Amino acid sequence: MGQIEFGLFEYSGWELDLEKRELRAMGAPVPLGSRAFEILQTLALSSGGIVTKDELMKRVWPGLVVEDNTLQVHISAIRRALGKDRDLLRTVSGRGYRLLGEWTEPEARFVGTAPAFRAQSSERGAFVTNIPSAASELIGRQASVSHIVTLMSAYRVVTLTGPGGIGKTVLASEVARRLQSSIDGDAFFIELVSLSDPNLVPTTLAQTLDLRLQGEDISTNLVARAIGNRKMLLVIDNCEHVVDAAAEMVEAILRACQNVSVLATSRELLRIEGEFAYRVPPLEVPAKEQTATDPSQHSAVQLFVARTLALQSDFAVNKDRITAIAAICRHLDGIPLAIEFAAARAATLGLQQIAGRLDDRFVLLTGGRRTALPRHRTLRAALDWSYELLPEGERLLLRNLAAFPAGFTLEAATAASGEEGEETALGLSNLVSKSLVVFEGTDAAPRWRLLETVRVYSLEKLGVGADYQRTMRRSAEFFRSFFQPFSNESSLQVAIERLGPFRREIDNLRATLTWALSSDGDRKLGASLAAVASDFWIAISLVSESGEWAQKALSHLEGEPGGRTEMVLQCALGFALIYTQGMSQRGREVLIRALSLAKELGDTDYQQRVTCALWLFSARSMELKEALIYAREYEKGAHEQDTQSLATAAWLIGIPQTYQAEHLQAHDRLDWAARNSSSNNRLRDMLRLGADIRTSSMAHNTVNLISRGQLDAAWQTAEDSIREARATKQPFVFCVALAWASAFLSLSLDSDLKAREWGEELIEHALQHGLKPFYAVGLCVRGSLAARSGSPAEGIDALRAGLREMHEASYLLFYPFFMCELAAALQMAGRLQEGLEQIHEALRFSADKGYRWMVPELLRRKGEIVATQIVHERLPIDLFQEAARRASAQGGLYWELTAGISLVEYLASRGERRSTRKILLPIYERFTEGFSTRRLLRAKMLIGKDT
Repeated sequence: MGQIEFGLFEYSGWELDLEKRELRAMGAPVPLGSRAFEILQTLALSSGGIVTKDELMKRVWPGLVVEDNTLQVHISAIRRALGKDRDLLRTVSGRGYRLLGEWTEPEARFVGTAPAFRAQSSERGAFVTNIPSAASELIGRQASVSHIVTLMSAYRVVTLTGPGGIGKTVLASEVARRLQSSIDGDAFFIELVSLSDPNLVPTTLAQTLDLRLQGEDISTNLVARAIGNRKMLLVIDNCEHVVDAAAEMVEAILRACQNVSVLATSRELLRIEGEFAYRVPPLEVPAKEQTATDPSQHSAVQLFVARTLALQSDFAVNKDRITAIAAICRHLDGIPLAIEFAAARAATLGLQQIAGRLDDRFVLLTGGRRTALPRHRTLRAALDWSYELLPEGERLLLRNLAAFPAGFTLEAATAASGEEGEETALGLSNLVSKSLVVFEGTDAAPRWRLLETVRVYSLEKLGVGADYQRTMRRSAEFFRSFFQPFSNESSLQVAIERLGPFRREIDNLRATLTWALSSDGDRKLGASLAAVASDFWIAISLVSESGEWAQKALSHLEGEPGGRTEMVLQCALGFALIYTQGMSQRGREVLIRALSLAKELGDTDYQQRVTCALWLFSARSMELKEALIYAREYEKGAHEQDTQSLATAAWLIGIPQTYQAEHLQAHDRLDWAARNSSSNNRLRDMLRLGADIRTSSMAHNTVNLISRGQLDAAWQTAEDSIREARATKQPFVFCVALAWASAFLSLSLDSDLKAREWGEELIEHALQHGLKPFYAVGLCVRGSLAARSGSPAEGIDALRAGLREMHEASYLLFYPFFMCELAAALQMAGRLQEGLEQIHEALRFSADKGYRWMVPELLRRKGEIVATQIVHERLPIDLFQEAARRASAQGGLYWELTAGISLVEYLASRGERRSTRKILLPIYERFTEGFSTRRLLRAKMLIGKDT
């Protein structure tokens, strides 16, 4: 085997010294890891030629299988070392790498074949180490260990950073143990934790390394010179409290000792040239939402289970316990120290005790290992260590940041601190570098947060006195300004289109409102904030929450003169009550008060909003004449040139007309409204009007289409309304589409399959979002299907329950329809008199409310029930004929056909078949579509039998 004769490369101020294995810039050494140096050396020796990836890997990692990512880490380290000349190292796509520039020939050249570097032996024989042995298995850190091992061969100094208890020391020790066999030198673990005087850092290194230096003044340079050319790995632990002195010491070693690599641990970076920072991540915790991933596969859960088993050998793991452990680990942010404390307490107090008391974590989570450092024996002590190292300005900022449970932007942090933006930014940067604040945003949307344990600690430090009140007031004022776009008609659409930034502040908004509306808060400010944010809650589909905050805020405005804040809150509460509780008297009073305030203030926007809300209230409670009055009032204010307001007016008028059985006019209005309702400002109009005009028009129009015999069009319209409603992601809009499709459409056309599919989805969605009136509709659909499938008793119970909820909520649009369904179920159960009572009540209701469209079907159902009673041979005929006449007068072709079918079937049961064709054929021939539906197929069969 040949030898390498070492020399020097030079180019444009750079020197690559093969003898000293040193890269220098203008004579000053530039830190570079051993394998990164070997890559640079190999490229330099190629005289500008391309060196392939495989050639580099074989040269630098002989006999080892190395991933592409490992090579990339080292290439990045070289470019970082080259700084402004980083482009000298070029990647040749698909081929390899080359070093640009005319580097001078080395003073000596290769002679034969040799390894890429010269090994240095220890004059003292066996290598020395004091790296501690592993106390227990390291859980969940395999990837981190492998990555740091790679970094150590690319950089000469790597600093592990992270908050207290994240496991920096344990991780560094494990990396050192992994590297021991390959460093070909000594490995030392230097603890700085006990130092109170930064001047003792060089002395501590000298003593640990057994350098035997004499004299009182042991300086950094003296220690570095004493180390000299020895090859070693130094693990310098806990630098944060003496960080300046530690940085000076490490920098001196990097300059003078080319064969030394440093792995440091610190809550704050050393901030020296050549340093690579590795932020130690928390252990993996299961997501809060249910996923297909097994929670026990997450490292945080595995650590908890392992430590609990070590203390309680009979600890049995089951699904419920794993779920509880996952929740504990989430609350503790995956911090290993906190998880170990929690596991120790679980072994003595029980798992549920721990899960239920994490709000008191600083009292609960104590009792670390006896051998642990004092600051690692309680969770509070671990944080006290970091907190006490902060200057007062950063302590104050940390306390103020505790006001934000959902994280914060720089603007929010500045507002809460009451300082200038630049000063806050600097303090925030320092807290990030000290691992007390976590950056979790993007360059485009920067955002930070406190780990929950740090936030709880900081809140405790903030207290409940004047500082806390001041911080929360500033936060409330900031969020009132932040959510202001939802309170202005001119900016509402823009706010809706960029919901993302607002969504991220939900928990901050809740926390701020909770404080402001509390007995110790600023209630006037809280009411103003609740009013400003009222449309935001609806925009993100939290209608009930909008109402809850409005109600709390209004309770603090009692006795004060009405103004815009009260008007907005009354409107928000009124809408919320309609959708969550139904048409209560209180809801009506709230809306009338809101309209009165809107008129007093001359607020046209809110006059329209509240007019629509009162129309909605009247329409749903089947006060159709009153609904038309509100609709005509809105129409008066609609501008002829404004298509959107004309579409709104057509929608408002068309719906009452639908149930008054003015099917032709109603169809034309609703169809026009659906086609001309703009999609550009759709969500804004939902917030203002309490409905989506397009989907609502289509859903209601299915009643007109069915009645007029346009059955295929009815199906298509219902499906379109569901598809569009689903896309809006607004629960109340989606429930409207599902309710009409599952009830009026599917049940009327005897499509049990679609009724079940849409009805169950309606129930699920209504329950999820607390929309009681729609849940009642879904319950009635379920009851109707049960009765139709042969379980009338089950159907009767569900129908009665649903009707009861509708009545309590005064949500009466479906009331006569499901009373008719209940009558049919009672008929199937043989309870004929009860069935007739339901029909009579429904007919009375329809007469009182002008709800005429269901009258033909109610008369037909009454005829069906009476037909089973032999004593009324003529009455069923009269009822069926009256039903057909009413339907014909309304233009209700479909209901005319159903009445005709019942009539001919009754006559057939008495042996009279000759009139079938005469009755049904003229009706059947007026249909132009829907021939595959059950009743048209039945009519066709009956007509055929009569030929």
